[in-house]
Amino acid sequence: MAAEAPLLFDQAYILCYRTFDVAEEIDLERARRVLTEDARRLKLSRENSQYLQLPNPPVAYELGRRPLALRGGPVTVDATARLFDHGAVSIILRVPVVPGTTWETLTQVADELYDSQALEDLALELVEGVRRTIAPAVQASHLWGQNESYTVIFAERIRGEPTADELLTRANIARLLLGEVASADLSAREVEAVTQVRFSYTVNDLVVIDWNSAFVYEPSGSRDIPDLLEIANAQLLEFRYYDERLDAHIARIHDEVQARRNGWIALLRSPYRNLARQTLGTLVDLNEFVERVENSLKIIGDFYLAKVYEGAVRRMRISAWQASVTRKQQLLAQTYGLLKGEVDIDRSHLLEMMVVALIVLELAVALARFIEH
Repeated sequence: MAAEAPLLFDQAYILCYRTFDVAEEIDLERARRVLTEDARRLKLSRENSQYLQLPNPPVAYELGRRPLALRGGPVTVDATARLFDHGAVSIILRVPVVPGTTWETLTQVADELYDSQALEDLALELVEGVRRTIAPAVQASHLWGQNESYTVIFAERIRGEPTADELLTRANIARLLLGEVASADLSAREVEAVTQVRFSYTVNDLVVIDWNSAFVYEPSGSRDIPDLLEIANAQLLEFRYYDERLDAHIARIHDEVQARRNGWIALLRSPYRNLARQTLGTLVDLNEFVERVENSLKIIGDFYLAKVYEGAVRRMRISAWQASVTRKQQLLAQTYGLLKGEVDIDRSHLLEMMVVALIVLELAVALARFIEH
């Protein structure tokens, strides 16, 4: 029996995403006007994609070609920026794959890209330039100290045109997604855990989604699935950002309540009034943020792209972060109610003191007149 031909990538590339939170909100239409002429709104092109709605589609524009230092030597990558109205900016670095690359070689390249400091530095340099460019279109500009990374190995042509089932049988997709270059074999349970979220629309395409990377075999060349994974990754970043912001605000409330509890100024003015106002402002901002993030993509039909997106949401554990934000939002709302109650009590005490003071003043005036006569 003749040995099976090796799986070689004839047309493929690696999409490296680094997503940053740079503002509370980005005016996408204004940003599009200040950007280059090739700035474009995201539009899904696959059949039935009309059942995935993007109420305010993100804006993308090209950043040109950049050198990226890798162990095997520098490579030239195509850089793109994508802006989201909820304040995220995604830097996309497209790393070419040399035709004829073996699965093992690609696994080594992917392993390096997953944790490449050179890639991190380049993405940070690019996002700083994007921030300067779109400054007129952002509200409450900042740069959160953390970012969200994701990598998509995108294959258009694999030699021999294998089917999805053949790839799952012959290719070590789990090792590729993990960047596992050690010689030891992965356990069957680990392989299943990494590849459990997988989809195929036809017998000749395949999507395997892991929490930090994905393999997409798409002979049509459509970028819809990587675009959906990028949207999910941006949503994850925003929930992580607001989760940290809520933690900081709740801790600050505790510290300020402890510091002001016995202050002498409480006799004249509630020490919690400003804190209650700030908490209310945070709640209003958070409600607006959650609405923007949740509305960044709406599913109105149960079809292939929707299933892929929902699979990505599950695998990236976005629901867990969203639940954490919701829980802390409810806690903050309860805290605001307690602070407002304290402010109201302090206000009523002040009014009572004023009434008593007026009564005492009136009695003193009456007594002075009595003594005078």
